Amino acid sequence: MKILLLHSDFIEWEPKKKAIKQAEKVEKKVSSIDEVLVVFSAVEKTDEGKERVIINKTSKEIAKVANEVKAKNVVVYPYVHLSTNPSSPSAALKVLKGIEKDLKEMKFDVYRAPFGYYKRFKISVKGHPLSELSREILPEGEVRGEKEEVSEALKKEGTLKSKWIIVEPSGREHKISMKSGKILGYNFSKNSKLDKLVRYEMVKSRLVKEEPPHIKFMRKLELVDYEPGSDPGNFRFFPKGKLVKSLIEEWVNNNISEYGAMEVETPIMYDFEHPCMKNYLHRFPARQYIIETPEKRVFLRFSACFGQFLMLRDSSISYRNLPLRLYEMTRYSFRVEQHGELAGLRRLRSFTMPDCHAFCRDVEQAKDEMLVRFGVANQILKGLDFNSKDIEFSIRVVKDFYDENKSYLKKLVKLWGRPVMIEIWDKKFFYFILKLEWNFVDALEKASCLSTDQVDVENAERYGIRFTDKDNKKKHPVILHMSPSGSIERVIYALLEKAYMENKAGKNPVLPLWLSPTQARICPVSDKFLPMANKIADEIGKESIRVDVDDRVESVGKKIRDAEVEWIPYIIVIGNKEKRSGKLAVRFRESGKVKPMSVKQIIKHIVDKTEGFPYKPLPLAREMTKRPVFVG
Repeated sequence: MKILLLHSDFIEWEPKKKAIKQAEKVEKKVSSIDEVLVVFSAVEKTDEGKERVIINKTSKEIAKVANEVKAKNVVVYPYVHLSTNPSSPSAALKVLKGIEKDLKEMKFDVYRAPFGYYKRFKISVKGHPLSELSREILPEGEVRGEKEEVSEALKKEGTLKSKWIIVEPSGREHKISMKSGKILGYNFSKNSKLDKLVRYEMVKSRLVKEEPPHIKFMRKLELVDYEPGSDPGNFRFFPKGKLVKSLIEEWVNNNISEYGAMEVETPIMYDFEHPCMKNYLHRFPARQYIIETPEKRVFLRFSACFGQFLMLRDSSISYRNLPLRLYEMTRYSFRVEQHGELAGLRRLRSFTMPDCHAFCRDVEQAKDEMLVRFGVANQILKGLDFNSKDIEFSIRVVKDFYDENKSYLKKLVKLWGRPVMIEIWDKKFFYFILKLEWNFVDALEKASCLSTDQVDVENAERYGIRFTDKDNKKKHPVILHMSPSGSIERVIYALLEKAYMENKAGKNPVLPLWLSPTQARICPVSDKFLPMANKIADEIGKESIRVDVDDRVESVGKKIRDAEVEWIPYIIVIGNKEKRSGKLAVRFRESGKVKPMSVKQIIKHIVDKTEGFPYKPLPLAREMTKRPVFVG
C-alpha cells in the first residue's frame, strides 16, 4: 500500500467518466472539502490476502499524521498511479472502504473520492514541512518513510502566524490578506511579479506539478543533467556547465573578497550528538542527511555555519576585530528536500552555497553592517544580469523587532526603490529576528530566494562564541548569515528561466556574455577557409575570449542554425567576400542583426563587454569535430 498525504487548504474533485468496469455507482457532481488531509492511495498486488493488516496499519498512520497537522477532515482519494503493481479492483475497494470505516470510528470526518473514475481535481497544498509526506505500508505491517528525523523548526514552521504588508519606497504601508484566492489590500496592476511572489508566499505551496522550462534548456545546451546513479537532487555537470558554474563561483568569491571577508574551509560532516549542533538542528528548518560512521552518528552540513561557528568559538576576538567577516564557498551543502519539491536546479539535495557570516558587537552594528551587505548582494546579482525587473525584494521579521525598527526597515525599502513584501511573525521561533531576501519568480510562478541575509541573536551563545569588549568583559556577538547569491546551481536555474521568459516575449534567449561557454564561433563557408578561420581564432583567443571553429563538413546555413541552438553570442562567417574585404560578417544573437567588423573591432567589442568579470578558457576542444556529444 502506498499513500501520499497532503495537508491542504482544500481539495475539489468531479468524476468525469468510468476508467474501469468495476467503478462505483456515484452521482457525477463537484465535491469540495476545506482544511483537509488528502490521502492519495494505491493498494498493491502484494496487499491481497493481507487486507485487514493493511487497513489497520494504514488507518493508524493516517490518523497519526492527521493529529500532527491538526486536521479533522480526511479525504481518501484512490490514485493507482502511485504504484507500478496495483491490486485487483475488488481488493483495492475493500481496503479503501475499510480505511474509511476505521477513520470514522476514530472520530474523523472522512470523505472518499469515487473509485474507478477519471476525475478532474484541484488541490491547494499548504506548503509547511509536514504538508507533504509519503508512506509505504507493507503486508508485514512495517511502515516505510515514517522514521525521517524532522527538526522542531520544520514541525512548527507551519504553525507560525504571520501578518503581511506591502511597503512602498515612500514608507506607506498596505495591510494585505487573502480571501478565496484573491489578495486584498493592495493594487498589484503595476507589478505582476510582486503579485506572484506574495501569492506564492501566502499560499506556501512548494509542490512542482509540471517540468520547469529550464530543465529542457540545461540539457539542450549540454550544461547539466540528472545523475541516475545518485540520490535524486544530485546532478552531473558537463564541461560547459562546469565552466558556467565555476565562473559564477569566482564572481561571487571576488566580490566577497572585496567586501573584506576572510575565506576559510570547514568539514562537510558533523557529530549529530554534539550539544551545540543538536540544539541548532532543531532551530533550523531543514532536513538532514544522517550517516552512521564506525565511531558515531553524523549529519552532512546544510550550511557553513557549523564549521565557522566552531572555528570562532576557539578564537580570541576583540571588539576591535568587529565586524569580523568569514566566508566559505561550500562544496557541497546537503538538504533532504521533499521529492515533490525537487525540480531541476531550483531545489536540490546537494548544492554549492556561498556562506558569509559577519560577527558584530550588537544589533546596532549588525544593522549598519547589513546595509553594507545589501549593496554587496545587489552588486553580485547585477553582475549576474539580474536587474530590478527580474528580482523582488522581501523582508521577514519578528513583530517586536519590526515595531522597534520601522524606520530602519523603511530605509531598506527606500534603498530598494520599489514596493516590498514584509512578513511579520507574531513571535520569534527561529534563531533570527530579521531576514532579507532577493527573490526570483520563474515561468511557473514559483519564487526562489537568491541572495539572503539574517540577523541571528542566538547562535553565538549556543556555540560559546565570545569577544572582549571595551570594558574588558566577555560578550556574545550578533551574527549575520548571508548567502550573497544563493546556491550556484539556483543561479543557473534562474538564468535559464529568465532566458525562457524572454524568449516567450519574443527575444532570443541568451546567457550573459561573460558566462557563455563559447563567446564567438567562426563558421567558414568551406574547408578551404579553415586555415584562415584557425588563424583568426588564434588572434581572438589570445585576448581572453572563448572562441571556437565549426570545422564540420556542413553548409554555412546549417552551421549558423546550430550555433543559434547553442546560444552562441557572436557567429562569424568567413568566405570569399570576407577574405577580400578584411571585414567579417558577425551575427549578433541578442539582436539578430549582422554587422561587418574587423578582427580588432570584434576583440574590442567583446573585451569591453566582459571587462571586470572573471575569465576561464574554452571548456572543450576548439574544433567542433573533436567534441563528444554528452546529451543525445
